[in-house]
Amino acid sequence: MKITQIRNATIIVEYNNTKFLIDPWLMPKDFMPGFEAAINSEIRQPRVDLPFEIEKITDVDAVIITHIHPDHWDSFAEEALNKDTKIFVQSDFDKNYILSKDFKNVEILSSNGTEFNDITLYKTFTQHGKKEILKPICEKIGMRYDAMGIVFKSKNEKTLYVAGDSIWCSEVNEAINKYAPGIIVVNACAATVLNGEKIIMGVEDIKEVIKNAPKAIIIASHMDTVSHLAVTRKDLKEFKQKDDIKNLLIPDDGSTIEINNK
Repeated sequence: MKITQIRNATIIVEYNNTKFLIDPWLMPKDFMPGFEAAINSEIRQPRVDLPFEIEKITDVDAVIITHIHPDHWDSFAEEALNKDTKIFVQSDFDKNYILSKDFKNVEILSSNGTEFNDITLYKTFTQHGKKEILKPICEKIGMRYDAMGIVFKSKNEKTLYVAGDSIWCSEVNEAINKYAPGIIVVNACAATVLNGEKIIMGVEDIKEVIKNAPKAIIIASHMDTVSHLAVTRKDLKEFKQKDDIKNLLIPDDGSTIEINNK
């Protein structure tokens, strides 16, 4: 298994000889404004450039879109990807949206398992910020709340759990307990809205992941890119050093983590 950190939540997962691109946000640095409903809205985003040319990033077997937010899917991805590319999404709404962009091979992931290239993909559930607080805010500004995580299972690989845009919550805990993943990718910059609520994990959430999956390798993604971040790679490295955490990896953009199957 190889996991390449591209930028933000955009990663490439090479699993059981299949290459997946997750959440392609491919626009140039500073292309869009910060989110008005979040902190640091005056800072344009993405804050950093892509580490590779788009053609290299999109040379994959399938794409997984965890949700249709503008820092997880954009017009540059729409233009760069072949319209016949296999795309997995979380819901009918997202499927219809991607079909409306002339993609032809779109499938909704099932929480009961979806088979692809001798891999079983499972949709998992999230809280993109505390549901009782953030869902009404999202609805008010016309942005959908739901996002998904994904579990990858194969007889030839360790189980991988990409938790997606989520805080630590019962849904994440249930996925860890159910699938016992050997590797967990967490989105970890503590992106924060104006009322002070986090909408993805920060240091305290990661502590919970480590406590509940002490034998897993934890990989921090979604770092140093969106305008509304509240935790940086530097912060995570200081936390890792201070608490002497061995199983937390904090990859730079453009770097690849290779994981032995045994």
